[in-house]
Amino acid sequence: MDGLDAQLWLPFAGLAAGIVLGYAARVSRFCTLSALERYWYAGDGTGLRTWVLAAAAALVATQAMAFAGLVEPSRSFYLSPAFGLSGAIGGGLLFGFGMALVGTCGFGAVIRLGGGSLRSLVVLTALGLAALATQRGILGKARILLVDDMALDLSFAGDQSLGSLASALIGLDLRLPVAAAAAAAMLFWVFKDRAYRGKGRQILAGTGIGFVIAFGWLATTFAAGHAFGPVQIEAGSFVVPVGDTILQMITFTGDLPDYGVGLVVGTLAGAALGAWRHQEVRWEACDDARELGRHLLGGTLMGVGGVAAMGCTIGQGVSAVSVLALSAPIVMISIVVGAKMGLGWLLEGSPLAPFRSHPKLPAE
Repeated sequence: MDGLDAQLWLPFAGLAAGIVLGYAARVSRFCTLSALERYWYAGDGTGLRTWVLAAAAALVATQAMAFAGLVEPSRSFYLSPAFGLSGAIGGGLLFGFGMALVGTCGFGAVIRLGGGSLRSLVVLTALGLAALATQRGILGKARILLVDDMALDLSFAGDQSLGSLASALIGLDLRLPVAAAAAAAMLFWVFKDRAYRGKGRQILAGTGIGFVIAFGWLATTFAAGHAFGPVQIEAGSFVVPVGDTILQMITFTGDLPDYGVGLVVGTLAGAALGAWRHQEVRWEACDDARELGRHLLGGTLMGVGGVAAMGCTIGQGVSAVSVLALSAPIVMISIVVGAKMGLGWLLEGSPLAPFRSHPKLPAE
């Protein structure tokens, strides 16, 4: 395969992976916010366990391929030795709050758009433009000042993976034991619930989604080894790639779409296929200007926050987990807290309401 073939192969590899990803997520109702809401308010951990299973499957597959020398996740920006702690926390809070305002994340918006949700089209447009502005536009100045310039230097460990950090601190190569322990802990939590062990469809969906994300490392590593120009080593995210997809649609610069653009388009196609096959296609729009404004604001917050945090619920929650990046748990905790604050603002009128202790009623 020559350099041009490798560049052409990338978007088609992303397209194929996205079709599988979108279809699986659509038919299994895979949604991070929905999983959190059902866990918090209904005591149902099915969705959350499926999401954790996806991250664990991606972790196992990625680490196995890395051990075999098939992928090079160390070249990913997730493992940069410069760790933007302020972006991980602040960006995660913004993303989570925005996610609550629109009822889903960027990935979920793509899935819903496949079923005919015009609200999701509004969200993705705002998210994509805000992401581009934060990464390459005027908001990028603030990001550099508040995130990049304040980043922690972890070069003593080589990168920011938990395995490398543990190895540097202990003086032994603990990368494989740390990865094995993390995967074992996640899988134990997922399958300790007897009822979940009987949900074959959810288990298949979570495992499949994790493997599709891990495939991204293989596809981009392979292309990087054969392409003439630089290729970004990535697995899957739905923040900047959404903006790149918009740019590819409205401009022509001579640059070919990358893996991320192919993944976004493929996910939309796969979700549309799943919605059509299950007769779930229906047009949905905002009911009024207030709802439209909420979706625009939520999409914008997710775009800005996702770039500051260097990922979303898929980018940090699955892709970064698969390489055990230090940013992954910090960003995901921040996203969860931000989502809780957003839901508190929507349901109780205050973002701090979910964290206030409610007085117990006197016993009768």
